[in-house]
Amino acid sequence: MKILLIFFTFYLISGAVKDIDVTGYSGRSILVDSHESWFNSSAKHMSKLPGWRIIMFDKRHEKWINEGRFTLFKNNEDKLMIYIRDLNQHDAGRYQISVEGKWSIDMTLKVEEEICCKMSKRVMVKIGETATFSCEYSYSHINNYKIIFKEGRDTIDTIYSRRNKTERFSVSDDKHKNIFSVRTTAVTADDGGVYLCGVWINRHSYSYSIITTVYLHIMDVVGVSRVSGYSGGRLMIKCEHLQYKTKPKYICKESDGCSNKWMENGDVSLYDDTRAGVLMVFFRELKAADAGTYRCGVKVSQYTESFTQLQLSVKHDAKYPMDVTKTAHLGEVNITCQIPEKNTVHFCKEEDNHICQNIGSSEVTQMSGSSERNEERVVTVSISNVSVRDAGVYWCGAETRDTYLTFISLTTKIQLNLIMAPVVRREGESAEIFCPYDSIYKSKPKSLCKGKCSTRDRNPLSETVREEKETKTDRLTLKDDVTASVFTGSITALTAEDAGKYWCAVTLETELSYLHTHLIVIMNEGEEGLFI
Repeated sequence: MKILLIFFTFYLISGAVKDIDVTGYSGRSILVDSHESWFNSSAKHMSKLPGWRIIMFDKRHEKWINEGRFTLFKNNEDKLMIYIRDLNQHDAGRYQISVEGKWSIDMTLKVEEEICCKMSKRVMVKIGETATFSCEYSYSHINNYKIIFKEGRDTIDTIYSRRNKTERFSVSDDKHKNIFSVRTTAVTADDGGVYLCGVWINRHSYSYSIITTVYLHIMDVVGVSRVSGYSGGRLMIKCEHLQYKTKPKYICKESDGCSNKWMENGDVSLYDDTRAGVLMVFFRELKAADAGTYRCGVKVSQYTESFTQLQLSVKHDAKYPMDVTKTAHLGEVNITCQIPEKNTVHFCKEEDNHICQNIGSSEVTQMSGSSERNEERVVTVSISNVSVRDAGVYWCGAETRDTYLTFISLTTKIQLNLIMAPVVRREGESAEIFCPYDSIYKSKPKSLCKGKCSTRDRNPLSETVREEKETKTDRLTLKDDVTASVFTGSITALTAEDAGKYWCAVTLETELSYLHTHLIVIMNEGEEGLFI
């Protein structure tokens, strides 16, 4: 095995060989310019003595070969560069870097301790503004040349050096404070990324110690909008990102530092409509603490984001939000609500995921003019051909359209319940209560409840699920016909105690009691009256 290794090594270094000595610092990174040409068609090799431990051996013809903390890449002058991140004492030693059949370098690396300076920082700047960041260095590097690199997708390019200066980048070195400052004017989206502040520590080996890593984030503020809602009410915001439909979207609050780009939590629901390029944000219950400045944006790239700034205010009005219960028979129903005179009416139905979906097919007509006090008008929403699918929670509110977003302040909650004709039976007979349901609920547990049917205070007579098809108790049988989307409750041997109000319900995140009827029991001769 040793003979094979010696032969292999000789093959690699059959070209010219040169020795370089470099010094790095523990905890920092080091960048070494080999000053040797990068050959696309040749394999790259890096190993460490003693034992010729292979760190990397790559035959691919790429510009960037990465192996953990060790990287070989081609710079913008077509020279091979050696980049070692986060140096430690174990990295010290002798290395050989070679391009197969072309050339080879023996590199001796020393790793010293140096207590100085912050290792990394995060800088945020808006497009068109000037980005400024500073890099601290130790006294031992006071006379070293300063240099700025930028990490690309598969390379590290020199942005600023003594020999390479660009128009928008400038560096000033304050030797009294051991700080050099970097200034970039008129930043663009392409300026975002990772910058490396370095000092030229060895002019003979062209090695650079990276003293600070700067993560420059670019913000594109496309607009500023003022949004308002009522305490206790709901607010829906639609943020448009038409040119970034499939990019990840977010909303965050600036007072929290926008470090947590949520957001789905107990009070907020999100829906990313990638087809329309719209992020829908639904505040379920506005509170005074929700007021503040938000960003509703899209992550264009790892270091670039585009957002609309929202200034949210929360109003307090005893009249809002309104809570209305509407009971209607199958057929047609009219629902009324109030909105400010100047706004467009928004009427939506709340889904199981708490997102309120707009009902565009509803007919909205104005019933009266604005009042003198609040400049409001009353509108009516007519829903025709009402079926069990229409039962549930609706919201009515005012819609405001801005350049890049639409926001809807939902001020009136309407619980729409449906009622069927009463069921009339005599004492001792059997009664059937039919509960048609929307087919989308065929796999959900269902209940027939007497009097009340809610998550907190429920009185279910019986429950069934799709797999069971039928549930039986002493006098009650509940059958679920998933094909017909109807479950039926049959009560035998009726008594006066069986009379009353019965609810059909489907168990969701919150109980959906959508349909009710009254069971009337007529007592036999000798008993007084009838019972409902």
